[in-house]
Amino acid sequence: MRMNPEPPTSNRRTADRHAIELKVEYKRLNTFFADYTKNISKGGTFIRTDKPLAVGTEFVFALTVPQLSDPMRLRGKVVWITAADKATAESPAGMGIKFQYSSDDERLQTEAMVERLMRTELGEQISTKLLGREPRK
Repeated sequence: MRMNPEPPTSNRRTADRHAIELKVEYKRLNTFFADYTKNISKGGTFIRTDKPLAVGTEFVFALTVPQLSDPMRLRGKVVWITAADKATAESPAGMGIKFQYSSDDERLQTEAMVERLMRTELGEQISTKLLGREPRK
């Protein structure tokens, strides 16, 4: 069940999302989960899972990025969910996550990582077009 009346494709996003599949690991109660994200932006991500956390849940997750030797540890907050019984091909089961930052420096580092990832996965020309400027190196 969608807990937010606005669908994830609404204009409430502040940054475009891009199709890049990354492994995401997080803990729920005493169980570790390994799911996947298929899109990411500088502001958040969508984690595809049949067992989304409740809206409002804040948690730490590890994002495996091919260019990095160690997973990135990020804090996020669940801002909307699609339950497995309400999922469709266009709106799969999962949860929309907004990144949470403890400082502007942490935010800038995460945004730069996302831009580098876009450049690597999508190429310089497409990344520049999507961002409206050249990605940070």
